Order: sequence, then C-alpha cells, then structure tokens
Amino acid sequence: MKFRKVLAGLMAAAVAVCAMGSMVSAEELLPGGGSKIIYCITPSTSNPYFGTVQNICTTKGEELGYEVKCFSHDDDAAKQLELFEAAVADKAAAIVCDNAGADASIEAIQKAYDAGIPTFLVDREINQTGLAAAQLVADNAQGAAAIAEAWVEAMGEEGKYAELLGLESDTNAQVRSENFHSVIDEYDGFEMVSQQAANWDQTEAYEKTEAILQSNPEITGIICGNDTMACGAVQACLDAGRNDIKIIGVDGSDEAAAYIKSGDMVGTALQQIALITETAVVEADAYLNGTAPESEKQLIPCVAITADNVENLSAFVYTE
Repeated sequence: MKFRKVLAGLMAAAVAVCAMGSMVSAEELLPGGGSKIIYCITPSTSNPYFGTVQNICTTKGEELGYEVKCFSHDDDAAKQLELFEAAVADKAAAIVCDNAGADASIEAIQKAYDAGIPTFLVDREINQTGLAAAQLVADNAQGAAAIAEAWVEAMGEEGKYAELLGLESDTNAQVRSENFHSVIDEYDGFEMVSQQAANWDQTEAYEKTEAILQSNPEITGIICGNDTMACGAVQACLDAGRNDIKIIGVDGSDEAAAYIKSGDMVGTALQQIALITETAVVEADAYLNGTAPESEKQLIPCVAITADNVENLSAFVYTE
C-alpha cells in the first residue's frame, strides 16, 4: 500500500472545526477575573511538547498585552485544582490549560467558571461541554491513522510488533491506539505480541522496550502513543543492537525528527501544538473583548511526518 501523503500539504495549515454549540451573546460571556493575567497550566515541561505550550502562550499573550504566568500540574489533578484556585485568587483574565485528565479536571474548570474566568483547553479534552470556553485539540484519530499507514508500508504489510500506550486517564491514549489499529488490523500479516502502558514517559518506555525485546526478540515494529515513548523505545532498540525495528510516535518533537532523519524511526504524527496554543490565546483575547469562538470543540489536523518531509519540521511547526 502506498502511503497517502494527503496531510503534508494543505492540512498543515487547515483547521477543521467540529461544530458543537452556537454563538452566544456578549451578555453570556464570562467576564474574566478583572486582571490582565493569563494563567497557563500544563503537564511537566520536561516534555518539550508542553514546554512549547508555555512558550507560545507567553509570547502571544504578551504580544496581546497580557502578563502570562506559567505552571505545571505534573498530571496531578489535586495540584491542578490548587493552581486553578490560585488563578481565581489572582483574578486571572483567562486560563489556558493542557489538563490533567478528562474527568479529573472538571472540578477545577468548574471553579474557574463559577468565578467568571474562561478556560481555554489545548491538546486534551474533558468529558463535559459547556464549562470550557473552548477545547482546541489535534485530530488524534486522523493523525494516528495517517502515521499508521506509513508504518504499515515500512513494515511491508506484515510482522510481529508491540505497542506502548499512554496514560490511561488521557482520552488521547485511547483515541490514538484505536486509530493505529483501525489501519493495522486491516492486514492479516500483523500480530501484536505485547501491549503495555508506558504512561507517556521516556524512561518507562525504554525499560518496557528492553523487556519486550528480551521476551519477544522476533518483533520488527513498535507503535507508540507519543514521541516521548517512541524516543525511549528507539534508544532501547539501538542499545540492544536492534536497528531493524520500525517505530512510530505522535507529537512531532525535534527529538523524534532527529531519529527520523537518522533512519531510526519511521515517522510521527505532528500535533500542531504551537498553532493550537496560539489560536487559544487569540480566542481568549477575542472572548474577553466580547467575541466567543463559533464552537467550543475545535479539531486541528495533524501532519504525518516521515523522511520525505521531516526537513520541514522544527519546534512543532511544519512549514511548506
């Protein structure tokens, strides 16, 4: 099967909006806390993906005249709640958040909502509508399926493989896995011999891959729910002398790009997190000035990155 390169061009810039809800009147908009402060709350910036969220939020927010305060919740819902309470006490104008769980984050966002502070979610959704002013996420289903096609081709449409899963509480983990398999399971020649959670973590992915290779030396492929795990898997394979393993991830990190350039990784699905974050800050500013987003839930397409187009990727930004 020839890998369909439909994503590398037009979809890099296109924004697909998943319509949910309608325009609201200015009277229905949350007023914000009264300050010119935007709180940016993300998982740990030890993952450069989340560092990009904070960097872009700061740059764009300051450009629009806001003070931006950045914090990490470390995927701890209790810590996230404390940070939202701090934002309320600080009279934040708005909150941009890459949240700590689809269900666990609802309480924190409700606190902000009750205080009149709009929350703009990036990257991860919550399992409730009507609380966040907007939920801007990468189209994980489309991206995972697209990079799975590249992997299937690299594998020659057959082989034994393993899968490293992300954090169970993160909706993205399930969506990506399901859509990897929506492509791979169409081929009779594949057999998944191991499926383990590495919780988005590079060290854990390295250790899990070491164990998988020892138990299943016959594998020729590994599919990973994000680039952090993929890079851990790549390094474990290289350290084991296994440069034949075909590996994919999702995110579009510079580290993954380097492995793609060296031939040690097949590809990744770029989540355009820089574009997503900048859009969230622009929408927050518009919201505070009386214009709500047309839809709460907004999907931004991913770009399949392989050796063919990896030179166009830098710092989570894809340029033609």
